[in-house]
Amino acid sequence: MNKDLTVGKPEAVLWKFCLPLFGSIIFQQLYNIADSLVAGKFIGENALAAVGNSYGITMIFIAFAFGCNIGCSVIVSQFFGAKNYDDMKTAVYTTMISGGILCVALMFFGLICCDVLLEMIRTPENIFADSKLYLDIYMWGLPFLFFYNIATGIFSALGDSKTPFFFLASSSIANILVDILFVTSLHMGVDGVAWATFICQGCSCILAIIVVLRRLTTVKTSNRIPVFSTTIFKKIVIVAVPSILQQSFISMGNIVIQGVINGFGSGVIAGYSAAVKLNNLVITSFTTIGNGISNYTAQNIGAGILERVKSGFGAGVKMVWIICIPLVMIYVIASESLVKIFVDTPSEIALASGAEFLRIVPPFYFIISVKLVADGILRGAGLMKQFMIATFMDLFIRVSLAVVLSEQFGYMGIWCSWPIGWGIATVLSILFYSNGPWRSRNS
Repeated sequence: MNKDLTVGKPEAVLWKFCLPLFGSIIFQQLYNIADSLVAGKFIGENALAAVGNSYGITMIFIAFAFGCNIGCSVIVSQFFGAKNYDDMKTAVYTTMISGGILCVALMFFGLICCDVLLEMIRTPENIFADSKLYLDIYMWGLPFLFFYNIATGIFSALGDSKTPFFFLASSSIANILVDILFVTSLHMGVDGVAWATFICQGCSCILAIIVVLRRLTTVKTSNRIPVFSTTIFKKIVIVAVPSILQQSFISMGNIVIQGVINGFGSGVIAGYSAAVKLNNLVITSFTTIGNGISNYTAQNIGAGILERVKSGFGAGVKMVWIICIPLVMIYVIASESLVKIFVDTPSEIALASGAEFLRIVPPFYFIISVKLVADGILRGAGLMKQFMIATFMDLFIRVSLAVVLSEQFGYMGIWCSWPIGWGIATVLSILFYSNGPWRSRNS
């Protein structure tokens, strides 16, 4: 069901809209967590390291899919909020066409350059073959990744956060079961983990696209609409490209960090792989809530109701902090037990490195979550320059400090780079938000 986010108490509207998004991303992250968990539990520590080693590279391609999601979602939200349904439909079809072309180009790039990318991050020889195998299968599934992200962006733009939740919940549970089936019953290795994700994500994507297209037929338009518009494409690009660059540079930064971590051996790689999957579960969840706030902001700006944006920021911060409290406590208190979930008998270095990450980084979720709420508003308002500056500052500081501090303090120095980068970037995001066009309006 489509939902107008321009009416109702902002806090209630955001909770109702964003909670299913939060649930959706939890299940989406289960794809990656399931891959690592099954690899570590049923294949071995090296398999866990191989899947984790590949993750940084897959994030580059996820960045492009995410950019298509956000570009489409923000523009469609604005048209939907303004009740301009003709352009809204054209924006959807324009994104699907341009996203499909981009996806094919990236798929061939990934298949051709897989070896080079793995060599760039200094992948240890004992996990190189498995890392390459995982990535090769992953690349063939890129169309599913792209079109699923476009579909979820459309659902969110229309105020529907429940449909993506149902799709992801079903496919993620199926992915865990198929992972276990392929690895334990069919005795497949890392390839079984990759094929399970390919199959389940493919089914989810196809069903999501079918529902989107049917949903669009219920939206009445006044004219026969074009399936592609250069003008609308430019609007989508203005939002999508900064989002792609943001995620791409973050991914490249993570690859640099992964390269530094790889210098400490497969034990630290395995520990980091377990801890960073748990970390990404939280950060991606907050990012998704930020995306929901982008839709809320875009609809209200499209409708010309700027005063609701400030109320949305306060409600968003309250929401993410409530979520932070139990997660931080669990990660810090049960750090070693959480790492052991991924590997039955981890080596001493794998356990120590993963547990230290979970003790150092999670307490600062209270800071980064505020940044991601502010970023969601900046993006929904189309303030992409400010959004990019705050994001790149975080990335630049984290990557630079990871390289420098690792030489002095080993892998502990890398873990410490996260909170410092987050803190400085959060100050910038709040300053940019505070100077937005809604600053003179009463909340």
